[in-house]
Amino acid sequence: MFSKSRINEPGPKAGEPESKAPESTMTKPSMPLPGGAPAPASAPKAKPPASTLSSDLHVVGNLRSTGDILVEGTIEGDIRAHQLTVGESATVKGEVVADDVVVNGRIVGRLRGLKVRLTSTARVEGDIIHKTIAIESGAHFEGSVQRQDNPLEGGAKKAAPQPQPQAAPKPAQG
Repeated sequence: MFSKSRINEPGPKAGEPESKAPESTMTKPSMPLPGGAPAPASAPKAKPPASTLSSDLHVVGNLRSTGDILVEGTIEGDIRAHQLTVGESATVKGEVVADDVVVNGRIVGRLRGLKVRLTSTARVEGDIIHKTIAIESGAHFEGSVQRQDNPLEGGAKKAAPQPQPQAAPKPAQG
């Protein structure tokens, strides 16, 4: 029923173009935060804290998150996350795919990441496919290292087998 009209707004001043919107209509009102302080009009969403899997946790299965994961326990399965940190006492047995991977503990399996860092306490047994990599002195690594511009491509998929030529079907005997 209501319409926005510009009847009550001041008109353009002499020498100003008419298409310019008044400053007051260009900013959004700020909403108060729970503490009572007003939030800025264009406040970005706060990044949620990393999901922490404590040292007494043993998970058998795959993990998938669009956020960050901190592993301190044992994971038997594949992990896919935005950022993965493997703690010193942690063990991951499976494929790891993440934008950013920091390994302080042990990984047994393939590791794919845009940015991979093996600290001095890292133990990795498997291939690493990365865009950038840093390996600190003291890190233990067994496997191959391959640089790719997009290492996350096909991260959870296995390589498709090459098509084999098929023999013509034999005619039925009888």
